[in-house]
Amino acid sequence: MPKKITEYPFLPLYRRYINQLKKGKQLQANGKKIKKGSIKNYEYLELLLTKFIIQKKFDLRLKIDTGLTKKQFEDEKKYWKEFYISFTGFMYDDLGHYDNYVGRTIKLLRCFFNYLINEQGLSIGTFHKKFYAPSEDVEILVILPERLNHLVYSKELADQLSQEMIKVKDVVVVGCVVALRYSDLDALNKTNLEIINGRMYIKIQSKKTQTYTRVKLPDYAIDIINKYAKLSTRRILPHFTKADLNKKIKMLMETAGFNEDIQRTRQRRGIPEITYKIKKTKTPYRFCDVVTTHTMRRSAITTMLSLGMNEQMVRQISGHIANSKEFYRYVAFAQKYIDTEIDLVHEKLSKKHLEIA
Repeated sequence: MPKKITEYPFLPLYRRYINQLKKGKQLQANGKKIKKGSIKNYEYLELLLTKFIIQKKFDLRLKIDTGLTKKQFEDEKKYWKEFYISFTGFMYDDLGHYDNYVGRTIKLLRCFFNYLINEQGLSIGTFHKKFYAPSEDVEILVILPERLNHLVYSKELADQLSQEMIKVKDVVVVGCVVALRYSDLDALNKTNLEIINGRMYIKIQSKKTQTYTRVKLPDYAIDIINKYAKLSTRRILPHFTKADLNKKIKMLMETAGFNEDIQRTRQRRGIPEITYKIKKTKTPYRFCDVVTTHTMRRSAITTMLSLGMNEQMVRQISGHIANSKEFYRYVAFAQKYIDTEIDLVHEKLSKKHLEIA
């Protein structure tokens, strides 16, 4: 006679897990507390699972698998395979997400299963190890050095901008120099400034990685910081919410003339798809449409690499760990940029008729 299996509803256990994270009772492998941003991701997953359960009428539960008969084991294996197919299909087909989002979601789900097994001692099986987490290399978009130069020095552009948009431009320029995440950039204050041998540096500990960063500032960034430091007892840059700045950066890029059409490709189930600003009319995105606060950080990293800074030094500034896959995407992009510039030089040289003395 088949053994009776203990069954648990899924969501109450998941909510308990989130509460453990919030209370700091569940730590990272390095012993540090889970960051608030990461906990938010788990909360989003709870909302997503709730929506999935309701819309797909899926009875999501957990079973203790000790003492399963062969048939019970096969049934449980089939159940979790069906869940994975149905849940990923819900994210892809119903919600229109791409591989990166689906992959991040599946990784969070696997962390929860590992918690139940390793921390709570629940014998729920290892079916979650079959949950494949897809990924994709999303194209890196950066403000290249030539365009940063235009933002810094173009009087014609400055004359077109309102005082509010001047502030946006100044934040973007500094962001494209220091390679900080926007949360760290926005938190900068006068205590983050250091003067060493007559030169100004920004020193900060990243909220996300806890690594210390010290960046030497160019004269134009110093001018911007001094301008706003005079207006505040604490801050050294104008404050914007991330959402507001994302909107205004797009406006700035359009005013600056950075509005060429670009082809954006994303992957769904490993298959590349061209995405459009307006899908119905296949209206392409423009460069200015897709620039965000994170573009500033990417631009700073790429500029440093493109201008020949040592990779290890750039990584120290950006806070990327050694062997970071994300960081080496910047390296590859920067090398492509360098190769393009060298090709232009070679092309110019090939058109010159060198005179022999």
